[in-house]
Amino acid sequence: MKNKLLEISHIRSCLIRMEETIIFALIERAQFKLNDIIYKVGAFGSEIDQNDSLVGYLLHETETIHARMRRYTSTQEKSFFTDLPKPMLPPLHEDHSTIKPNSINVNDEIRHIYEKETVPQLCEPGDDGQYGSSSVCDVTCLQAISTRVHFAQLVAESKYLENKEKCDLYIKAGDDESIMNLITNKKVEAAVIDRVHKKATAYGQDPGSETETSKINARIVTDLYSQWIIPLTKKVEVLYLLQRLK
Repeated sequence: MKNKLLEISHIRSCLIRMEETIIFALIERAQFKLNDIIYKVGAFGSEIDQNDSLVGYLLHETETIHARMRRYTSTQEKSFFTDLPKPMLPPLHEDHSTIKPNSINVNDEIRHIYEKETVPQLCEPGDDGQYGSSSVCDVTCLQAISTRVHFAQLVAESKYLENKEKCDLYIKAGDDESIMNLITNKKVEAAVIDRVHKKATAYGQDPGSETETSKINARIVTDLYSQWIIPLTKKVEVLYLLQRLK
């Protein structure tokens, strides 16, 4: 019997909820200017780790706390940093039949894309001095996008169980191109992008305002999904399936 967590209705509801989390996080970040200094290594002196930026420092500190709360004991969660403490809480019983343990982590790509591609389009250029608030929003955005992308492991496992014979054939052959073709559904991707655009348009409007000014450009959100989130999701699916039989 298929695990309920792998049922398409559960997966779809989770992905839809994550869309809203990401959109609202982006709306929060868009209220501040670019504040490019928060992405520069060593810009804030010795109090901040010289090997990273202010955003990197805050992200590391946040993950440290989350690691103590056993967030990264879940195979679905991937941290941006590896030097994190062990959990303070006792381990949860995890259903290992859900997804297989793996070494997949594309957070370096996510962070690069977010800081170099998304934020410069999302925020007005300039510096408003709101470095702390901007960094807090960045951490929220990065973690939300990472969770969404790495949720692809569940998607891949569900697809594997639906088409086991063909998947096994491609996996054993190391045929990543055929695996990519197998998992790709252009109709579903188009529906996701359309839904995200509608949500970003609606959530960006103030119902009580007489102006048509939006808090966020819906095109930026749809570009993030079409150019980055969906391709990275599919990359994680392929990587997961290639490791699936090990």
